[in-house]
Amino acid sequence: MVVTYNGQTVILVHGFSTPYHTWDATFDALIEAGFRVLRYDLYGRGYSDRPDTTYDADLYDGQLWNLLAALNVDDPVDLIGFSMGGAIIVIFADRHPAKVHKLGLIDTAGFPPKKTFAARLLQVPVVGELLMCLNRRPENYPERTHTQMRYKGFRRALLSTVRHGPVGDLAETYRRVGEQKKPVLLIWGREDQAIPFDTHKRVE
Repeated sequence: MVVTYNGQTVILVHGFSTPYHTWDATFDALIEAGFRVLRYDLYGRGYSDRPDTTYDADLYDGQLWNLLAALNVDDPVDLIGFSMGGAIIVIFADRHPAKVHKLGLIDTAGFPPKKTFAARLLQVPVVGELLMCLNRRPENYPERTHTQMRYKGFRRALLSTVRHGPVGDLAETYRRVGEQKKPVLLIWGREDQAIPFDTHKRVE
């Protein structure tokens, strides 16, 4: 939801598999500070639709664009994203620079490490689908993601995102956005196991 305050509009974009509730504390803090805040579930996650389509950069860029249009958010917004959400907002800023005021990137994706053997197997037709079925036990996922796992299409969406999503090499996209000279806040956890801390050097 958008809160009707007079402050700057801030959009929060979550990561690969954890839905919008991951922003609970941030959302509350920004509201208390007087910002207008929007958080939403990416397609295939949380309570959003799980269309049988290709989960790529165009899908997520279009979702954010259409969401802002539907809510009549016309002024440039501040975008904050973590992990894959960081990659999505950088792609959005690259494609729609006039719509973006500032960026906040938290352990952002777009500079993939060398793929593991398991990651390569997910790319193989049929094999990837089989692996996702074998990994359907709720205990393999954070507790707060269990609800979304009950909805048809969740694992299909994750697998399609692995294969086609905005998690590949986005070095040129980051470079172009950097040339826009927009204010950027970069935050990185030193103990991040998914996207190593040293990756921040490539973002800078």
